[in-house]
Amino acid sequence: MPTVPSSSAQAAREALAGRLKEIRRDAGLTGHDLAVRCGWHKAKSSRIENAKTTPSDADIRAWCAACDAEDQAPDLIAANRAAESMYMQWRRLHRKQTLRFIQEGRVPLNERTKLFRSYSSSLISGFLQTERYAAAVLESVAWLRELRDDIPSAVAARLARSRVLREGDHRFVMLLEEAVLRYQMGDAEAMADQLGHLLSVMSLPSVSLGVIPSKGQRPIWAVETFNVYDDEHVHVELLTAEVTVTAPGEVRDYLKTFVELQKRAVYGSRARALITAAIDDLG
Repeated sequence: MPTVPSSSAQAAREALAGRLKEIRRDAGLTGHDLAVRCGWHKAKSSRIENAKTTPSDADIRAWCAACDAEDQAPDLIAANRAAESMYMQWRRLHRKQTLRFIQEGRVPLNERTKLFRSYSSSLISGFLQTERYAAAVLESVAWLRELRDDIPSAVAARLARSRVLREGDHRFVMLLEEAVLRYQMGDAEAMADQLGHLLSVMSLPSVSLGVIPSKGQRPIWAVETFNVYDDEHVHVELLTAEVTVTAPGEVRDYLKTFVELQKRAVYGSRARALITAAIDDLG
């Protein structure tokens, strides 16, 4: 079972905190001694060592200088920045970037990935989205983040990313919860068009699309939507944050979960039947 998505980031913070504590102890200093040398309250030292407060670059430099370990500061600063990048608040991300820029920023990763694994419990994967479906999704994102964005250009950028379905040496193994087929984005016509597009995309040689039926016993509950890029890292999109999971143990947990969900999914004619039924229910 996968751990909480932000645990990779927290584990990285705790590892950094543990290393700072070791450096202090190796220098023969107490928390109070360190605080005096750094010119801050001893409670700050404690909070940093217990991963309650994220140190700044200046804090790390001061800590290492106080412990005569200045040579270790660059690596610790790099580790600290890496931990921060694992958990990026959406609002901070969107303050700096437009929706179009974010879509375009995915292109290099998509182009170098050979095997995509995608599981969705909320929306149809971006690679499989039609223009009107993508517009409805991005309009919702813009509303939630209180953004003023050029939706058409963002939609165009998202659709452009989908060219990897037909270009290059890429494979896509995609799973959708059946409920996703019935979460209507846009009007009924746009949703019917999107579901029809799924029927078309299923025939691509690069794509394996499975639908997990809502009825029947499950090996695992519907978890958060996630994407696995090769066997290296996982992207998880939460309501308020984007999480990148890179810890090998956690990546294995997501892959293990994906395999179990695959066993429950149906393919081919059975998947088509579920998609067709969803289209028929739109009226």
